[in-house]
Amino acid sequence: MTAIPKHKYTLEDYIELEKDSEERWEFFEGEVWSMVGASPTHEKICVNTSASLLNGLKKSKRNCSVFGSNLRLKVPVYEPYRYPDVTVVCGTPIYENLLGLEMLVNPLLIVEVLSDSTESFDRGHKFIYYKSILSFKEYLLVSQTEVFVTLYTKQDDINWVRQDFNSLTDKVFLPFTECEISLEDIYYDIEF
Repeated sequence: MTAIPKHKYTLEDYIELEKDSEERWEFFEGEVWSMVGASPTHEKICVNTSASLLNGLKKSKRNCSVFGSNLRLKVPVYEPYRYPDVTVVCGTPIYENLLGLEMLVNPLLIVEVLSDSTESFDRGHKFIYYKSILSFKEYLLVSQTEVFVTLYTKQDDINWVRQDFNSLTDKVFLPFTECEISLEDIYYDIEF
């Protein structure tokens, strides 16, 4: 992620930047940074995870949709929106319009593929921010440097249960999404 130096953006400036750019940008408290430049490993894991989720959801026969990293996700306490790596919505997706841009407001599952530069933020503050989304119940964090996946599952308004998986033979059951995915599928064609 690259920050644009020495210029404080208003929300309106940011939205105009987003509308006029082919890049994805994120915004917080006047700072803007580019979301381009993911590694090939990161992208493979995102595609593998999306495919695994889609296959698992087909088997469960749930009315769910899987979205990639270009979908804007409204985060009430980290406005205006974020770009998670993978998002799942069960039921009808609900969108809110912000100055001409659509933002999803009702994700069930959010997936972030971790990198050295984002892991601490994704596990810490970003998770706290995501918790402000009322429909959000499952958070899947996937390492790209080793076979290691963490699932956080919402228990109530305060408590989340953490499960770690670190073997290619492990399967992750997502109780709210009602599907199972395997680490073997997530890490298909990945070399460490």
